[in-house]
Amino acid sequence: MDCSVLAEYPLIDWDDDKQLVELAKHGNGEAMRRLITRYHHFVRMKAISYFIAGGENDDLVQEGYIGLFKAIRDYRADRAASFRSFAELCVTRQIITAIKTASRQKHVPLNTYISFSYSPMGLDNDGWTLADLLPAGRSADPVAQVISSEELSSLTDCLTTLLSPLESQVLRHYLEGRSYEDIASLIEHDSKTVDNALQRIKRKVTAHLESRRVKS
Repeated sequence: MDCSVLAEYPLIDWDDDKQLVELAKHGNGEAMRRLITRYHHFVRMKAISYFIAGGENDDLVQEGYIGLFKAIRDYRADRAASFRSFAELCVTRQIITAIKTASRQKHVPLNTYISFSYSPMGLDNDGWTLADLLPAGRSADPVAQVISSEELSSLTDCLTTLLSPLESQVLRHYLEGRSYEDIASLIEHDSKTVDNALQRIKRKVTAHLESRRVKS
């Protein structure tokens, strides 16, 4: 950080989100930069947890950042518990709104998108869970979706048993927020192989969820 910034705000705790938000609201570029840097991985992970038929992941990342900017703009420390919780709500709502808009424009039902917020390869306690999965037909508002423990177990089994070793590898790296190019380098294949693997994953999980709906 620029020493002049430290000198200008000697009493600021630069690790405190609430203080950074207040500074950012008043046009402090350093505070805004730190918030964006701090929440970059969070926004990207939230965005890439959604596949949209015909959609581009970069579009959702952009929507996620719009949600983050709205969170910074609208956050009130006296009304919300923590900025992180408020930011998660704003980012999620922005992404879901974008999905709904795209679905209406393309006349695509909402069940053409699936959240892959869990990887059976294992994530730590700060990672995403399958509770973010959004199967269709349960609620008009995807943000309010809740899925049963049976469905969680079923999807976990699906990801564990239906995916090939290559697909599991690709999905794990993808959920870590890596680009197609980075994944291709890590698995020693080209970007087209990565894209094809992700398309197969979408089809397998979609088919799995559809088969469960038919049986239910």
